[in-house]
Amino acid sequence: MEQIFNSEFYEKLHTLRMSIALNIASGQAGGRKSNSKGNSVEFSDFREYMLGDDIRRIDWNAYARFDKLFVKLFMEEKEGVFQIFLDCSESMKYGEHSKEVCAKRIAGALSYIVLENGDRLYINTLKDNHVVTAGSYSGMQAFIRCIKFIEEAPMGGANDLFKSVKEKEFKNRGLSFLITDGYTDELDETVKYLKYKKQDVVLIHVLSDEELDPRYEGTLNLQDSEFLGELRVSFNASAIKTYKDSLNAFLTDTENMCKKYGVTYIRVCSSESFDSLFFSSLAKLAKKV
Repeated sequence: MEQIFNSEFYEKLHTLRMSIALNIASGQAGGRKSNSKGNSVEFSDFREYMLGDDIRRIDWNAYARFDKLFVKLFMEEKEGVFQIFLDCSESMKYGEHSKEVCAKRIAGALSYIVLENGDRLYINTLKDNHVVTAGSYSGMQAFIRCIKFIEEAPMGGANDLFKSVKEKEFKNRGLSFLITDGYTDELDETVKYLKYKKQDVVLIHVLSDEELDPRYEGTLNLQDSEFLGELRVSFNASAIKTYKDSLNAFLTDTENMCKKYGVTYIRVCSSESFDSLFFSSLAKLAKKV
């Protein structure tokens, strides 16, 4: 597998940050930065201390009363809360240009943007019907740890997105990025659940060249990479047309589902160049988030 976070990836990050601003108005996606004009001494709220917080913000009076650590949030410093959900099922390894590499690069780029913007980040991997959350990240000093967790996240096995995401405990409103190649009704269930949990949702749908434009010939045995079923298929013009018609219908249904629930939908091909991925596909977030 090609190197995921190579020199070209890092070279693009700063320019990407200049192109996309994830500034959320008050009351949306966790409310980073209030619309009200505050100043550095105007308190807005408190929340429990998390690893990585500035210890100078700890309210020791609150600690004396509640025996818990709390940090002060200022009116103009309320941070947004962002979740990245990365599908780590076996099917993500598929493609000459694997969906895994593409999805992990997207997760890495989003991590950079969120952390550089001063917001709170949780990275969640979805595998074997379970969710694994890599703690809480805040500040650019956490970026290398984020990249390491993403890069080392194992891919494999079957996974039901909905069952995995349901294990996640949500404490705040926020914005959730769901990065997946999902092909079933579980997308609908997962999106509805995230909305129920007061999440704004961005669905980043990663598909391979082979899925979008199959160029097989002859009779082949196709194996389901997650559930291991097999199907013998004769590839001819008629069969490929039928497949593409079904694929287009599915993609249209997915887009309509996202519109119905107010979800931002971005479809990405795993073979996209860095420039296309960073400044075309991801730049769409600037208009919609």
